[in-house]
Amino acid sequence: MLEHDVLVVGAGLAGMQAALHAAKQGVSVAILTKVHPVRSHSNAAQGGINAAMEEDDPWEDHAYDTVKGSDYLGDQDAIEVLCSEAPETIIELEHMGVIFNRGSRGQIDLRAFGGQARKRTCYVADITGQVMLHVIYEQLMKAGTQVYEEWFVTSLVRQNDAVCGVIAMDLRSGELHLIKAKAVILCTGGSGRVYEPSSNALICTGDGYAQAYRVGAPLMDMEMVQYHPTTLPGNGALMTEGARGEGAYLINANGERFMERYAPNMMELASRDVVSRAEQTEINEGRDINGCVLLDVRHLDRNTIMQKLSQIRELGLEYEGIDIIEEPCPVRPGMHYMMGGIKTDIEGATFVKGLYSAGEAACVSVHGGNRLGANSLLDTLVYGKRAGTSAVLYADGISSPDIPDSRLQEDREHINGILSRNSEQGERAAALRLAMGQTMHQHVGVFREQSGLEKAQDTIATLKERYRNVSVDDKGKVFNTDVLFALEVGLMLDVAEAIVASALFRTESRGAHYRTDFPERNDDDWLKHTLVFSDESGPRLETLPVTITQWQPARRTY
Repeated sequence: MLEHDVLVVGAGLAGMQAALHAAKQGVSVAILTKVHPVRSHSNAAQGGINAAMEEDDPWEDHAYDTVKGSDYLGDQDAIEVLCSEAPETIIELEHMGVIFNRGSRGQIDLRAFGGQARKRTCYVADITGQVMLHVIYEQLMKAGTQVYEEWFVTSLVRQNDAVCGVIAMDLRSGELHLIKAKAVILCTGGSGRVYEPSSNALICTGDGYAQAYRVGAPLMDMEMVQYHPTTLPGNGALMTEGARGEGAYLINANGERFMERYAPNMMELASRDVVSRAEQTEINEGRDINGCVLLDVRHLDRNTIMQKLSQIRELGLEYEGIDIIEEPCPVRPGMHYMMGGIKTDIEGATFVKGLYSAGEAACVSVHGGNRLGANSLLDTLVYGKRAGTSAVLYADGISSPDIPDSRLQEDREHINGILSRNSEQGERAAALRLAMGQTMHQHVGVFREQSGLEKAQDTIATLKERYRNVSVDDKGKVFNTDVLFALEVGLMLDVAEAIVASALFRTESRGAHYRTDFPERNDDDWLKHTLVFSDESGPRLETLPVTITQWQPARRTY
């Protein structure tokens, strides 16, 4: 039997940061990941990481912009931690070896990002997440941290009201293993592929959300799903907000910079929910080009594009056949990020003893109803560090768990059931996944209303019933991705169910959650978080107060 003091599930920036800081305290730490660590989705973060780095930019201003961006749903104690610890986090990254773009005087260069009153986004061209991921992975290797690479958690082990390990499949052999751990930290990322299309990688299937949900940890603010304003129409690939930070325009079919109608002060650099709704309105009202608006950087000089936006130039060339130096590129809102997640406190602890979370998997809540661009990388590092440190303190105070090997049996029977079904008569995981994703995009996207949400709820319930008969063609054990995809779909359907239930529950519009049947923000009734618990009869909804320290809710304008 395998055993560690702290087991981190997921090897993106949050997971590696949690593992590094746990290992520094001298305990047994391991990471379990379904892909090689540098293939984690943190790779996809292009534009940068926020921090108040200049002397005349107090961290409180960064915090206020974050609170405002959250549409006042973010917990202000958590936001204060995030923003006050940001500058030292940037310095720590530099010392590790992240080479940020520099200004003319040699200082870290800063670019503008949406929803912020001034430039405070540190960046490495438009590959910031990729560079950070590789640098921190080097630190992980230097520390000698054990990595269970290409392993997949099938369930968490909860015993005596505490999580004390996981059941996991070694994909290379197909064997199930029980891994004991005094503390488990879920850093499994978001659930972008619950939607179709999405800017997220195919691995972003919300595994941690569903696994925590199934052992009694509530999910918070799951209705808050961010649509990014600039994704490519063909495949959902992200065209970084950094382009608008460098001065790109959004124009409609008439050649108008339409954002002046929606956010006259900040234009294309309004918060993401505002820009996405503006784009979708232009599209819905017919001022579109084949369901898209245009991202225009032609007025920027070639050197700026080649030095700071080279990756999105390559994306435009490869996927749309467009050189953004010469012509504008079609873009549209695309599902991008989960503001909601596993409810944690500011130390990463969930409602269940022994279970911690950080990064996009968690909801602490620093993003509230709408995440500011470039706050996500900051979230992974600040709260990954805290979760790792906190998990060690918990693990130091308890003895090793005693878990019988028989705990493997339920998961083994589930997998054997999938393998044994007639593949010609059973349900196809890919068909279920596509139906789920298209339903979520259609009814739980930029605009929502009661009847559409109810249709989504009915469809997800039907898909869950059909999932009971899911089957696979590949009956082998070695690296059976058929089985992996089938297991992921089961988890994704639980996440979809929680998102829809939460969206039906919140009868107002706030941040990314826009109800056309309740178009106004309602602080009297809804200045509070939604919590969804898993009951035998289905999702159970409760609420939790928003923590307010110094910024009272106000009308949000850009």
